[in-house]
Amino acid sequence: QVQLVESGGGLVQPGGSLRLSCAASGSILIINTMVWYRQAPGKQRELVATITSGGSTNYVDPVKGRFTISRDNAKNTVYLQMNSLKPEDTAVYYCNARITTRQSVNITTADYWGQGTQVTVSS
Repeated sequence: QVQLVESGGGLVQPGGSLRLSCAASGSILIINTMVWYRQAPGKQRELVATITSGGSTNYVDPVKGRFTISRDNAKNTVYLQMNSLKPEDTAVYYCNARITTRQSVNITTADYWGQGTQVTVSS
């Protein structure tokens, strides 16, 4: 069984910073690409940032230059450093990872989701 546990969300004023963490645990063989998504009230879930197993990163334009995605492979953890936060960044943030695992006699690759963490940017 694989679990992704998120932490680091909260309430912050505009211009402030927050660091989200997402730690994977279980019978993990390989963690491939890790991704951060967010979903604002009344809107669809959208991709925010991605990082490959080799460390290559991509960001959507609204967060480019303000957010940084990183990973610590030894800790099976992905981070999202969010600086210069704006009210429009308010959303539930979800991590996602494609993970290869050993389940009994089978080796399986599947996508796993974190539980989500609330980020609220307000004065």
